[in-house]
Parts: sequence; structure tokens; C-alpha cells
Amino acid sequence: MPQTNMLVTQEPVPQSVKSSDLVPKVPEVEHNTEHYGSSELAMAGFRSAKYLTEEWYQNNNIRCHQAFTDCDQSECNRQESKHLAAETKALSQRTQQDTNKKVGERLQDVHFWKSELQREIEDLMAETDLLIAQKLRLQRALDATEVPFSISMDNLQCRERRQPPDRVKDVVEMELLKEAELIRNVQELLKRTLMQIVNQIRLNRDHKEFCEMDWSDKVDTYNIDVLCSGYNNESTTVQFHPHSSKLDDSASTPEMWGKYCQENVCRAQREKTASVNLRLLIDNILNDSSKDLCVQCDAVNLAFSRGCQEIENAKNNLEHHLRKILREITDQENNISSLKQAIKDKEAPLRVAETRLYQRSQRPNVDLCRDNAQIRLASEVEELTMSIKALKEKLMESEHALKNLEGTQMILEKEISIKNNSLFIDRQKCMTHRSRYPTILRLTGYQ
Repeated sequence: MPQTNMLVTQEPVPQSVKSSDLVPKVPEVEHNTEHYGSSELAMAGFRSAKYLTEEWYQNNNIRCHQAFTDCDQSECNRQESKHLAAETKALSQRTQQDTNKKVGERLQDVHFWKSELQREIEDLMAETDLLIAQKLRLQRALDATEVPFSISMDNLQCRERRQPPDRVKDVVEMELLKEAELIRNVQELLKRTLMQIVNQIRLNRDHKEFCEMDWSDKVDTYNIDVLCSGYNNESTTVQFHPHSSKLDDSASTPEMWGKYCQENVCRAQREKTASVNLRLLIDNILNDSSKDLCVQCDAVNLAFSRGCQEIENAKNNLEHHLRKILREITDQENNISSLKQAIKDKEAPLRVAETRLYQRSQRPNVDLCRDNAQIRLASEVEELTMSIKALKEKLMESEHALKNLEGTQMILEKEISIKNNSLFIDRQKCMTHRSRYPTILRLTGYQ
């Protein structure tokens, strides 16, 4: 059978066909020529380079089957691609919708905590302003206690200038010492409270700063999430960021984030509660301390009034006795004058009687007798002598009584002077100075 040249049209090779399938299989050349004649030996080279007919049909069948298989696979691939594209489109839409939902929920969470932080910041600012006002009020109240303390110390120092025996530790001094001690205790309490309020203001400002930092982060986060929620598939500002899906190792978890926000808000609320309680405590301290000071001031004033009244009564009593002493001194002086005149009046009769006795002692001889006249003259002299002696003794007693009266007069006048000095100190100095005692409004820090 004559062999003809066959043109084989080269078709595009599908990707599923291996390159080894395209290489024609070369038949093995038979080297054994013992069955061929001489003419056949001459054609042996042409015959060995050709395909066999069966191989040609087999090759065609293979190519057709390969084409059919490739078409079928391609059609399946197209169907699968269309189905996959539809599935991925639906998945992408669902995923984007879920992402939008999550971003929206996150926006609500961020907005909630941002609002909470903003509210706490405003509350802390308002509470800090109230604390600053309370601090100013507390400082004014502390300054106001300096006046009553100086008044008490001045009263005590003034009363040290009292003269004995009026320099006594009386009720007034005890009340003044109690008042000075009370004022010192109130000042110490106000100073400690002032330190507490300064510390609380510092804590409020520190926590306000923490909340402001967290609030600033929430504002930035909220703006970023708002921007992200506005992106869609038609946005022109979106672009690829290949490595953006990798989170930093230091990134927090939602639980950590929520706990951090909650702790910030709780700390701010705790400090706000502590600030409110401190303000209430300051109100109670100022009210109680001012009432205690006013009550003690009234007690001191009452003690001063009673003490002055007692001194006034004592002075009046001394003046009454002084008037009696002065009258008695006058009477005693008159009495002494009378005694002296009485003694002087006895001198003339005594001279007469003694002269008579002297003259009668000159009688001569027997006429010098102890007659009744002589006896009477002697008794008269004796009586006059005894009278003068008695009058002189009484004069000495009267003069001694007058001296005692004059001494008592000096004592009474000195005591009255001491009482006047005590009244001047207590009434004119102390009580007048106590009229500058601050009012309860100043003691509570409102003025």
C-alpha cells in the first residue's frame, strides 16, 4: 500500500494534556532482515520511519478524546467558576454586612463609654470647683478663728494684771482656758481637713486627667470608626493595605478594653463620691465647730458677767463698810477730842486740890491734923488722879481704835481700788474686747 504524506493540523494544547502525550511514539526498527529479500532490504529505511495505520487512527482517536475531555472539563470549570463567583459574592456581601453591623455596634459601645467619660469629666470638674469653694470657705473659717484665739489670750494676759487677792483662778479663767483649748483643737481639725481637701482636689484632677486621656482616645476611635462605617464598595478613597490584617501583639482584647473603661469610670465615681462625702464632712465640721465656739463664747461672757457682778457686789459691800469706818473714825476723833478735853478739865481741880493739900501741909504743930477736910482733899486728889488715869487709858484705847480704823480704812480703800481695777480689766478691757468676737457666719467661712 503506497504511503502518502499526511498533514497533521496542530491544535492548541490544553493545559491538562502533558507534553509527553504530544511526542509521537517511534516504532522499534527491526534489524533482523533474514525474512526480506533484496528489494525489501532496499526499502527498509523508508518503512522504519513511518507510523502504522493503526497508530494513525489511534492517535486521531486520542486527540479527539482529549479534545472532548478538555471541553467537558472546561465547561465544568466554567460552571464551577460561576457558582464560586456567586458564592463568594454572596459571602462577601454577607461578610461586609456583618462587618458593618459589628462596626456599628462598636460605634455604639465607643459612644456609650465616651459619653460616660465625658459625664464623669464634667462631674469631676464641677465637684472640684465645689471643693475649691469649700477649701476657700475652710480657709476663711480657719482665719476667722485667729480673732477669738487672740481675744482669749488677751483676756488671760489682761487678767494677769489683777492685783492680789483678786488674782484668783476663778470660773472666768477656767472658761477662758477652756475656750483657748477649744479654739486650738478647732484650728488643728480645720488644718487637717484642709490637707484632706487639698489631697482630694489633687486626686480629682488626676482622675479627671486620666478620664480626659481615655475620652480623647475614645473620640479618635469614634471618628475612625465613623470614617470606616462610611466606606463602601463605591468609595474612591479605599485602597489595598496588604499587611493591615496583622494585629499588634500589644493590642487589647474587648474584655480588657471594657474592663479598662469600666475601671476609669468607677475610679472617677469613687473620687466623686469621696469628694461629696468630704464636702458634707466639711459642712458638719464647720457647723459643729462654729456652734461649739459660740456656745463657749456665751459661757465665757456669762462667767464674765457673773464675775463682774460678784466683784461689784464685793466692792459695794466694801464701800458700805468704808463709809461706816469713816463715820466711826469721825466719831472716834470726836471722842478722843472729848477725852483730851476731859483730861484737861481735870487738871484744874487737881491743881486746886493739890494746892490746898500743899498749903494745908504748912499748918504748924498740932494744927497739922488729919481732919475731914484733909481727908476729903486727899480723896479728891486720889479721885482726880484715878479719873485722869482712866481717861488717859481710855484715850490710849480710843487712839488705838482710831489707828485700827484708819488701817482698816486704808485696807478697804485698797480693796476697793483692787476691785475697781478688776472691774476695769474684766468689764472695760476683756468684755469690750470680746465684743469683736466673730459671728457664726464668719466662723462657718461664709464671710
